[in-house]
Amino acid sequence: MIRQRNDNLKLVKRTKIIRLLSKLSIYAVLVVFAIWILLPFTIIISTSIRTWQEANSLGFKFIPKKFSIEGYINALTFKSFASTLPLLLRGFINTFIFVVPTTILGLLFSSISGYAYAKIDFKGKKTLFTIMIITMLIPGTVMVAPSYVMYDTIRWTGTPLPIIVPGMFGAAAATFFMRQYYTGIPTDLVDAAKLDGMNHIKIFFHIMVPLSKPALIAQGILGFMGGYNDYFAPYIYLQDPEQYTVQIALRNFAGTYAAEINTLMAGSIIVLLPALIIYIFAQRYFIEGIVTTGMKL
Repeated sequence: MIRQRNDNLKLVKRTKIIRLLSKLSIYAVLVVFAIWILLPFTIIISTSIRTWQEANSLGFKFIPKKFSIEGYINALTFKSFASTLPLLLRGFINTFIFVVPTTILGLLFSSISGYAYAKIDFKGKKTLFTIMIITMLIPGTVMVAPSYVMYDTIRWTGTPLPIIVPGMFGAAAATFFMRQYYTGIPTDLVDAAKLDGMNHIKIFFHIMVPLSKPALIAQGILGFMGGYNDYFAPYIYLQDPEQYTVQIALRNFAGTYAAEINTLMAGSIIVLLPALIIYIFAQRYFIEGIVTTGMKL
């Protein structure tokens, strides 16, 4: 009896050791990945706060010998030829003018479409949903040439319209995302609201929108970041330097300050800040919206 008890204690102790080693192994792997991911950002930040001479010297140390913000001053004050505003500031203004209305209207239409696919029965619903899924599988590069020809035919090239208008009506991926979230909301709520005399418009705005706040915020962040980080569409459609978005402005800025690495890194940090700030303040809703969105077809 005593021997069996000792064996049980040894087994429990061994199990605890194995669990501890397993957790330590997982944490070690996560730490390595975290360092691997954060290392480039650490180098960028460290380089941006150096003097020009130190940033361009051979060798690298994480802590600068002398802290300097000259890179940030250059990045914030640099103006391109014949421009009245600093290059990056003009890029920020254009980006927000293009992206904010596109994100808001795109989110509105995609959420309405997602609600219709999830809670409204209508003829051809499955066919339309299948077609929408198929469009998500088409690589974006395949549509570049046809899209450019179409926009050039209607004389939209050289204007912000090819960047703004398509996104205003919601993307297929955004509609699918919202449909998945609404599928997880009990249909009984919709039926009860109908019995109370509410139509689908009132049900959507008074019931579904408040319940889908995490998903709306998550999709809003995804939509905004997609437009904010878009480089290709502004590059091929915009021709006037005064209309360039922040990503195009950063490219032109990099061409000017290619030899001044500290200024180049400072410009990159400035462009990164809006996305970082948005994610920090909305990360709880973003994670909740992603996690609670099921993948039911």
